[in-house]
Amino acid sequence: MVSSPLVLVTSRSFSTGDLDLAGELAVAGCRIATGPSNHDLDPLRPLLAEATAWIAGTGPVTAAHLDAAPGLQIVARYGVGVEAVDLAAAAERGVLVTNTPGANTGAVADHAVTLVLAALRDVAAGDRGVRAGRWTVQRTRELGALTVGIVGLGRIGRAVASRFRGFGSTLLGFDPWVRPADLEPLGIAAVDLETLARRSDVISLHAPGEQTLVDEGLLSVVRPGLILVNTARATLVDETALAAALRAGRLRRYASDVLGSEAGAQANPLLADDLQDRTVFTPHSAAQTVEAVDGMGRGAVDAVLAHLRGERPPNLVPPPEGPR
Repeated sequence: MVSSPLVLVTSRSFSTGDLDLAGELAVAGCRIATGPSNHDLDPLRPLLAEATAWIAGTGPVTAAHLDAAPGLQIVARYGVGVEAVDLAAAAERGVLVTNTPGANTGAVADHAVTLVLAALRDVAAGDRGVRAGRWTVQRTRELGALTVGIVGLGRIGRAVASRFRGFGSTLLGFDPWVRPADLEPLGIAAVDLETLARRSDVISLHAPGEQTLVDEGLLSVVRPGLILVNTARATLVDETALAAALRAGRLRRYASDVLGSEAGAQANPLLADDLQDRTVFTPHSAAQTVEAVDGMGRGAVDAVLAHLRGERPPNLVPPPEGPR
């Protein structure tokens, strides 16, 4: 083990649950440095120059970051998704990459259902109305009467399906990497994306963010009055097209835990004042339960300490196949 290795931490919620994971690293002889969660390279440079391990949040981990860290041996992703990590660059430099699959599954699944219910039952608009002295009641629907389409059927998508199944919803699913036969026991009918859009009253997004799936074309064929929920990645949706669909009434509500720009209404069309009653947003908090924070931290720390002991860390992410 490297003498007093520096562990760089760039997740704001690390060691803020019930577990004293920072203390565990210290007991193991590690020094800890914290850096910006957006992974802005300039303030990270002096920290990366000394880092042996990096517990990385949701910001990008690029070739430039890795080049600034000549002694870096492992990037332990604090979470599941690794699309922000340049896996090829890491492999070329001999840097291991791990993640924490399953640690936040329950938290994100619960949050997705929370957003669906908030949008379906007009919770935010109703609260604002009552506070303003307006007791206007909007007629809404029950989940058991609706068809819910789930895009992306990994751990989180399946956990979401199990929750909606408890409400009695009809379930449709789209995931090109999952066999339809594997979804049948879960009560999910496998369909293509356009069919899902045409037949669903609610769509919940749980796919990786490599490509935009909900664009102007898909929104032109959705069932009118659709409720769309996104607890995955902002890149899955065309936010300008969503704003237009909300104003046209084709999309009834958009509820999301992620935004392409978090700088305010001037930078994001979905934050415009006239869309306030048609949207519900949370501050990228889907995974911020005590249990999920502890689970992600536990997985990241276990990976770092295993590697520093000379052992194979758990949940290694394989490098991409083929030429760069």
